[in-house]
Amino acid sequence: MSWIVPIASILEILLLLYVATLDVATRLIRNEICLALALLGIASQIASPMQLAESLISAALLFLLLFFIYTRGWMGGGDVKLLVALAVGLPLTGIVELLTVTALAGGVLALMHLLMRNLPYPKMAPAGSSFARRVYAVERWRHLRHAPLPYGVAIACGGIWAIFSRGF
Repeated sequence: MSWIVPIASILEILLLLYVATLDVATRLIRNEICLALALLGIASQIASPMQLAESLISAALLFLLLFFIYTRGWMGGGDVKLLVALAVGLPLTGIVELLTVTALAGGVLALMHLLMRNLPYPKMAPAGSSFARRVYAVERWRHLRHAPLPYGVAIACGGIWAIFSRGF
């Protein structure tokens, strides 16, 4: 049973990297990924039923708080489900770390987007352009249309931090 936690942690980290990439590209967080993260979180705590119960209760309380925030339009639904899915696999201290690092990473993300708004608008990124140029062109276009931040990137940073803190 000791092999479950390292494998679940590695899979969670890989899924979070995928979520961050997908959120930058599409501004969507898929339900299947959130479900997989929640199931991996449960699997990583299966040896400790009391810790699992604590995590599920904490995740339920976090969901209620985030749902209230979502209904006010202050946060997207995908961000809510991703945070709650990650909370399922973390102890209470891990959830605090998740939220703290997510907030810090979100601040850095917002600062980058504010700085990016002052940069010149790029010419179209033709086929064969570098990946960085294509991402910059698309993000700059989104800025002009007041698109939301890809906050899944910040949540992924917080999740990866919390998973490393939880240990393998």
